Amino acid sequence: MPQRVVCDISISADGYAAGPHQTAEKPFGDGPVDRLHAWMFDTPDENRVEVDRITEAGAYVMGRNMFGPVRGEWDLSWTGWWGEEPPYRRPVYVLTHHARTPLTMQGGTTFIFVTEGIHAALDQARAAAGDRDVAIAGGAATVNQYLAAGLIDELRTHIAPVTLAAGERLFDGVPPLDLELVEARGAALVTHATYRVRR
Repeated sequence: MPQRVVCDISISADGYAAGPHQTAEKPFGDGPVDRLHAWMFDTPDENRVEVDRITEAGAYVMGRNMFGPVRGEWDLSWTGWWGEEPPYRRPVYVLTHHARTPLTMQGGTTFIFVTEGIHAALDQARAAAGDRDVAIAGGAATVNQYLAAGLIDELRTHIAPVTLAAGERLFDGVPPLDLELVEARGAALVTHATYRVRR
């Protein structure tokens, strides 16, 4: 199978991937945001296929906001939300306006900071991934940029049965898309819906 660009994103029923007022203490903002990812942590066995898919990519791209709450010049003591051993175990290309030396973590994850924009980050991730897929890891603003540019092949939404009413929303600023439903499955805490983005 040829290399694809895929995206997994947990959202509320009204489409938000995070609430308003995100901080270091509240990385997903205000509201019942713990419900967005409860399916991964509270019922992992029921959702094993979907959890495993997230870590199958050969490389990842994420926005600076997903890497951390720091703005402006880097605080070099900040190494991400995930501790010494992040779950990616592959190269992760972080979109930023501020250069930083690559950061190698335990377990095989290396964060590479890309200042040249979404296309440059994707090109580097494609080269690093080999014959594996590249995953756009988030947050919603980064996913929306890649969707608007027509660069995502498969969008895997994980919809929690809760609404947030405000925050960072999937599809904001994205032109109309033609999506083909590939598969859908309901579980106790989430509905998984996977779409192919038609061009």
